[in-house]
Amino acid sequence: MSEDGAHARWERTGAARHEAAYDEARAALLLGQMVYDRRTALGLTQAELAARTGMSQPQLSRLESGGATPTVPLLARLARALDAELDISFRPASAA
Repeated sequence: MSEDGAHARWERTGAARHEAAYDEARAALLLGQMVYDRRTALGLTQAELAARTGMSQPQLSRLESGGATPTVPLLARLARALDAELDISFRPASAA
């Protein structure tokens, strides 16, 4: 570890500077997985869900793979198309 407490490997890769981007990518992947799981549980193809939401199939594929960040209105359309409730909330961060 360095004097400021940062791990040497993080310093070399610059990962500490990119932590927010990693968090965003992780959230996009989790969201995509949730959409995929619900879609497959309903027996829908990507094309069918895309049509229900006004998206193209490639757009839905990108979202499911974590490569897109949807807007709140799109999340609402997805929830309706997936016969699900959209629950967006803020919770206190857990103490580190």
